[in-house]
Amino acid sequence: MGLNQALIQLVTVGFSPAFQVGLRSACAFLPVLAFAFFMRRKLSLTDGTLPFGRLNGLLFSIEFCLMFIALDYTTVARASRFFYVMAVWVAIAAHFLVPGEELTLNKTLGLGCAIAGVTWALAGDLGDADANAWIGDAFALLAGMFWAAIAIVTRISRLSQVSPEMNLLYQLAVSAVLMIAIAPLFGAPIREPTIAIYAFFAFQVIVIVAIGFLLWFWILSIYPISNMASFSLLALGFGILFGWRFLMTHSRHLSLAQYF
Repeated sequence: MGLNQALIQLVTVGFSPAFQVGLRSACAFLPVLAFAFFMRRKLSLTDGTLPFGRLNGLLFSIEFCLMFIALDYTTVARASRFFYVMAVWVAIAAHFLVPGEELTLNKTLGLGCAIAGVTWALAGDLGDADANAWIGDAFALLAGMFWAAIAIVTRISRLSQVSPEMNLLYQLAVSAVLMIAIAPLFGAPIREPTIAIYAFFAFQVIVIVAIGFLLWFWILSIYPISNMASFSLLALGFGILFGWRFLMTHSRHLSLAQYF
């Protein structure tokens, strides 16, 4: 998950944010479907989960559209700091909506420390930020809220009874159709793709979406949602690390110097 933001920003050079969302979902749909058939997972559109699947697909589309647009304005490190505050939103929502996952004193103190840490980490970055970086920060914060909403809907609806593969397929199908359809509204869908961009995109499709996201929804189907969301804060550290090391290393070759 931490590597995801770095790759998003790299691939944004080749494809517009909205088009990248839809194309990535469309390409990841078949590997996830093939895996579901291979593992003999139950896949059904008539078990009462279709409305919730569509809702999660819409939330998924908005989440990544916001995140991809955010990375057109701000850096991976800044976007990651705001995006992974989603753990806070999940904990607060679970307190009211998920039985048995109420906030305790320890959880509240932990979330307070997390918020303080994010605030402290960001404070030294404000002076050197681009004038429009706040736009990307706001989009990343909103994207994290939609990610939290997906996790909550998955737990409190009938989607909690379906396989992780079916849950992810709903989101990939809806986002592929929706985002590819509206991509032209956000400018030219295809920018300046290179062989490297295609390689990074393929890695996103297979490793991050088809494998990483599937593992995430499997985790949410087994373990307490607020506890697992807290572990996602580890991706914040990895996101900042990869954003600094990976993008700075390749920025000259991929014309990404404008982001730093």
